[in-house]
Amino acid sequence: MTTPATLMYATGRRKTAIARVWVFPGQKGFIVNGQDSAKYLKRANLQMLVEQPLKSANLLGQVRVRARVQGGGVAGQAGAIQLGIARAIVGLNPEMRATMRKGGFMTRDPREKERKKPGRKGARRSFQFTKR
Repeated sequence: MTTPATLMYATGRRKTAIARVWVFPGQKGFIVNGQDSAKYLKRANLQMLVEQPLKSANLLGQVRVRARVQGGGVAGQAGAIQLGIARAIVGLNPEMRATMRKGGFMTRDPREKERKKPGRKGARRSFQFTKR
């Protein structure tokens, strides 16, 4: 095994959100865009989503996480942070890859917004039909 790194950087994406995540071992804290994660991700389910990779690796409260997120909504940003944290944990400890893969944290969600098509009102919705 290689020597443990003191800092790990990873990128996560979800929909149009892009998260750059830094994980520092041996310290506590969770900062998102310069704010505490509880303040930035106000909904409890989003906070739990972001903390899931840390819980499955038994690292919650043992590492400091700093994330810079751009684009998308809050839910998409939370998904991007989750993927970034999982990738950073695997970067720190490659033996955690199986655990992260089993929890589904290493797979990027490919679902994106479908584009609007010409001759239609939206991606699939047609314009209203007038009989007369």
